Amino acid sequence: MRNSNVSAWTSAVVTALVATALVSPAAAATSAPTPDRACPQLSKKLPWYGDNRAKLQRMIDERGSCAGHHGPRPVAAFDWDNTVSKNDVTDATIAWSLKHDKILRPASWKKTSKWLTDDADKALTAACGTDVPVGAPLPTSSDTDCTDEIFNIRESGKTMSGAAAFAGDWNHRRTVPQYAWVPQLFAGHTVPELESYASAARKEALAAPVGATQTLGTHTIPGYVRYYEQQRDLIRTLQKAGFDVYIVSAGSEPVTEVWSRGVGIDRDHTVAIRSVLDRKGRITTYNEGCGGTGRTQGEAIPYIDGKRCWINQDIYGIKGKAAWEKQSWGKRIALGGGDADTDVTFVGDATGAHLVLNRDKNEIMCRAYDGADGRWVANPMFIEPLPKKAGAYPCSTAAYNKPEGGFGPLLRDDGSVVPDQVDAVH
Repeated sequence: MRNSNVSAWTSAVVTALVATALVSPAAAATSAPTPDRACPQLSKKLPWYGDNRAKLQRMIDERGSCAGHHGPRPVAAFDWDNTVSKNDVTDATIAWSLKHDKILRPASWKKTSKWLTDDADKALTAACGTDVPVGAPLPTSSDTDCTDEIFNIRESGKTMSGAAAFAGDWNHRRTVPQYAWVPQLFAGHTVPELESYASAARKEALAAPVGATQTLGTHTIPGYVRYYEQQRDLIRTLQKAGFDVYIVSAGSEPVTEVWSRGVGIDRDHTVAIRSVLDRKGRITTYNEGCGGTGRTQGEAIPYIDGKRCWINQDIYGIKGKAAWEKQSWGKRIALGGGDADTDVTFVGDATGAHLVLNRDKNEIMCRAYDGADGRWVANPMFIEPLPKKAGAYPCSTAAYNKPEGGFGPLLRDDGSVVPDQVDAVH
């Protein structure tokens, strides 16, 4: 609000205080914005669904520096792929790498992941061959079979023949093997090399027209990526309002860092799968852990509950097993933004607003539409939004991703079952 329009500003403040859907008890107890403090504003030229812009602006006004808060800066955290960008930048980087022979032949495919099955090991060995020396680039630009096998395992967790590529025990709310396998595929490369591949993929994907596709072996995948201008504007406005803004992604950290710079987020504010390097600075198949796990081969990555753990550990300094737990109000993010079940825990932890882009993912959309605390902000994708989902989300029976695998009923904090929800924001 401008200083010259005090009456209009006062009316807006009263409205914001009365409409408490996004106000927490702690936030309500702080001082309201004063006329001599101009709150950074979200652009009105960029369309949002319904009154979502107003909801987010109200949260910024109440929790940001314009409200006269003192003490630690409020935190906002966003997933990356399909939340800040349209389409997956990890897939774009893998695609570019496969088209330019950047995957090195491992000494043993089996050792690239602790969960890789014998079927996958045999399929990869047969498809990619043994003629190339260990540590040398595989000719994936011309070897369709090798490209197909690698990408299919990354995409679906299955070999081209349909056999399971990963098996064993893992916590399904802390990791998924084919996500952890992505940085493991780049073992033997240095971080600057991987960053250069991500940069080349970024240039190519941003230059491709919206709707473009590309072919990898026999797979057809999106060929373009775009920054969502609404999210870029939201991040910029949050930063101007005194928020610390982070990216928390289940992608490879060097890849995510290349992209996050495009929205003004630096390396220190980008959290993703962090590979352990060998003495020569080369990526290994191990990654840094969270919540007391130590170094692992993928047991604890920023995935579902893992994103909460990494936020608690890297942002709030909470160590050991406590990092897996939901924290008190003062040690939780103010705003969380995501698009998929992989984001549901940290987005749900937010105390000011839970922003969700609708990609028809059961657990997070059930939470958003149930709106238990009145702070959920659901929005269609800004580019190529999905049509209305046919039927209801199976919240009461099969929306919750169980730690042991499989699905079950989704529960509220009080133990009640979330009823099935109908898609209303599309």
